[in-house]
Amino acid sequence: MILENKTYLNLLAALVPGLNQVLDRNLKSGVNNLLLGVGLSLIFVFRYKKIKDCLISNDMELISGSLFFISIFSLVWIRSFHYALNGSSIKKTKHEGKGKFKYATKRFLANNLAVVASYVLFVLFIIVFLAPILAPFDPYAISDVVHTRYQPPSSIHPFGTDALGRDLLSRALFGGRISLSIGIIAVLISMTLGTIYGAIAGYYGGLIDNVLMRIVDVIIAFPIFFLMLMLVGVFNANILVLILILGLTSWPGTARYIRGEILSLRERPFIESARVIGLPARYIIWRHLIPNALSPVLVSAALMVGGMITAEAGLSFLGIGIQPPIPSWGNMIGEGQQAVFTGWWIAFFPGLLLTITILCLNLLADGLRDALDTKTLMRKYI
Repeated sequence: MILENKTYLNLLAALVPGLNQVLDRNLKSGVNNLLLGVGLSLIFVFRYKKIKDCLISNDMELISGSLFFISIFSLVWIRSFHYALNGSSIKKTKHEGKGKFKYATKRFLANNLAVVASYVLFVLFIIVFLAPILAPFDPYAISDVVHTRYQPPSSIHPFGTDALGRDLLSRALFGGRISLSIGIIAVLISMTLGTIYGAIAGYYGGLIDNVLMRIVDVIIAFPIFFLMLMLVGVFNANILVLILILGLTSWPGTARYIRGEILSLRERPFIESARVIGLPARYIIWRHLIPNALSPVLVSAALMVGGMITAEAGLSFLGIGIQPPIPSWGNMIGEGQQAVFTGWWIAFFPGLLLTITILCLNLLADGLRDALDTKTLMRKYI
């Protein structure tokens, strides 16, 4: 009987994400997975019809939302079954890591504001990227404008409606999806270009460094925002163009960060040893220099995502970014400016979401900066 009860308990623990970890007293990770599993299960139960309708639709935006949900849903349960089968080995290897990243993780988790900001950002990202499933109304649908326009927040429309009677909660979710996507992808482009460019300049030095850095100085000499205004005016503003413009105009700062780190690292004994044994330059740059120079870049990336989202919002607010009827937080705030006295909620809620996102990204960057502080980590490690 005891064996049967244990078998049922193991089966239940495998079916409920996080429960196995809670039973193994890995409470922090277990509770996180348990809450994520419960949340996804509730979405699946209450929005099953919407998920199915999105999958069979011809709109790639709706299909991508459903596929994103299915991917997360599957990964959570696969991880739950994997932990149920190999829980002890996972638990053992989780704490085997040594070195500065082990201490960096501990220092980051000790920063309560950074941890809370990480949770808020994670939940916000999940919600906005599941917008096609979670949005209660079609963000583009215009019904009886006379009766539905400028409705204040209510149980039916928690964020109210705009001048055309569209549900603002749905538009805010879809708008956040676009704003966050632009910010994240633009930062990835900027960080990739800046890291490669700065690493080459810092490693080779001499004439190559001088030429590459003078190009960076010329680019930085231009006011970036006005440069973006000019480029957006030349090209038709759409999501792809905005991503490329934001990503291709913001990499010089990252290049300078990386160059400075590489200049200090390339004279270290382990780099000299790598040169002596004949390792090629590209191998030294990719395997030794860049991984050891990424700490300030990670902090800069968290700040830059907020800057990219703000830049997109500013361009959309001015009417030269994302064009209506496609929603973004920036053009929603711009639309609310025209009705600030008759519909204060039109600009308030997108502005609130934008403020929360930027604040959490700044807190996350502060936490990463403190956790990855090289001098503190080396003192702790030594």
